[in-house]
Amino acid sequence: MIRYIRRAAALCLVLLVALLLNAARIQVFEADSLDRNPANRRLTIARYDQPRGNILVGGKSVTGSKNTGEQLTYERTYREGPLYAPVTGYASQTYGTTLIENAEDGILSGTDSMLAPVPLWNEITRGRQPGGKVVTTVKDSMQRAAYEGLGGRRGAVAAVEPSTGKILALVSTPSYDPGLLSGTGSSVTDAWARLNASKSQPMLNRAIRQTYPPGSTFKIVTAAAALDAEVVTDPDTDTGTPSPYVLPGTSTTLPNEARGCEQASLAEAIRVSCNTVMADLGVRVGLDGMVDAVRKFGFNDTGLKIPSGVAKSNFDTEMTKDQLALSSIGQFDTTATPLQMAMVASAVANGGDLKYPYLVDRTTTHSGSTVHQNGSHTYHRAMNPRTATQLREMMVDVVENGTGSNAAIDGVTVGGKTGTAQHGIDNSGRPYAWFISWAQSPRSGQPAVAVAVVVEDAAANRADISGGGSAAPIARSVMAAALRD
Repeated sequence: MIRYIRRAAALCLVLLVALLLNAARIQVFEADSLDRNPANRRLTIARYDQPRGNILVGGKSVTGSKNTGEQLTYERTYREGPLYAPVTGYASQTYGTTLIENAEDGILSGTDSMLAPVPLWNEITRGRQPGGKVVTTVKDSMQRAAYEGLGGRRGAVAAVEPSTGKILALVSTPSYDPGLLSGTGSSVTDAWARLNASKSQPMLNRAIRQTYPPGSTFKIVTAAAALDAEVVTDPDTDTGTPSPYVLPGTSTTLPNEARGCEQASLAEAIRVSCNTVMADLGVRVGLDGMVDAVRKFGFNDTGLKIPSGVAKSNFDTEMTKDQLALSSIGQFDTTATPLQMAMVASAVANGGDLKYPYLVDRTTTHSGSTVHQNGSHTYHRAMNPRTATQLREMMVDVVENGTGSNAAIDGVTVGGKTGTAQHGIDNSGRPYAWFISWAQSPRSGQPAVAVAVVVEDAAANRADISGGGSAAPIARSVMAAALRD
């Protein structure tokens, strides 16, 4: 009898050891995969059992959290959601996160290891800290000026501080209230369906996720390439470009909306926006030279993040000469985000030194102690300093004597470039109105802001003056707000 008891005890011991080993295997080796399993609702419940950290603009929170009394306890709220939606994105219990809510989710949700009191604390305890804060670079007055200037029209504004790369305004309209998507239930799914079905695409962040043909604003890039390559050595000397100008290898004549473009100088071509001169200069710089030049401004970069990802601004790397001519005036397949064109203006304003754009100044703990501080660093040397000086003078001339007069601010040095981008089959679509600019106070040794504005549904007449009429006043309001702060 004792022998059988011993055998049973041994079997129980083996089973106990096997049970312990299996429990250890699950807890040590399979814990992460089980945690990530979509069927594991405990993680979702835990995620929303404490308030989410806030996103700040000008020292004030533009987000919040409310106690719903439901199983998913805390739900995201937004102060003036449509105004800041292109900055914050949404944090939804149903549809996840976007933009800063996504890029800084670890800080905001309290799971980032940098919030822990000691290294590896969160990993060991499998806990989390109170949600931290994300302090943005956005200036409230500039954000409002851009939003009100667009007035609900389809379009976008991006404003950058040239000397640092700080993004001071990022607006896309029509906009939406992210709070409509925060929770769960039929009201959220109905709002999601309605927003996605809208022809105006309110959830599209046009400032960083939509690309447009930049039209004549791109001529600043072509001018920089021509000056750096010494295709043009004196901006005030005739370029020898004929008018009419026949696109290379074709019988197609490229028209000008402006007058007096025949053999015009580079400075005159920028002031009145001559298509023929700038197309010819692009061809003379050559494909390799133009591709290298646009890269320095940020075109064709698929990895730009601010910290949210930015859509690639495109300049084809393989083209025929006639296509290169059109690309050099911002047409054909050339496309750019508004942020990209603000970067073009910023590079000119900052002496050719293009700073990497960023939207988050710093992240902090819940109590306000800094966890990570972002800083200024050079993205590319976009052009020679002498080229930048020459382009600044030309852009000032555009505002003082050319198509950009609607951007002028009394007592302030303002440089700009208008643009009308044609699109659609046979250019049948209503043109996009563009304006890029920068402004410098007489009391400052450097420009305070660089701005890009695009208005999709502008009442344009296909002439560059439409950019001056529809987009330049918005840029002026944003620049004026920057100079007041």
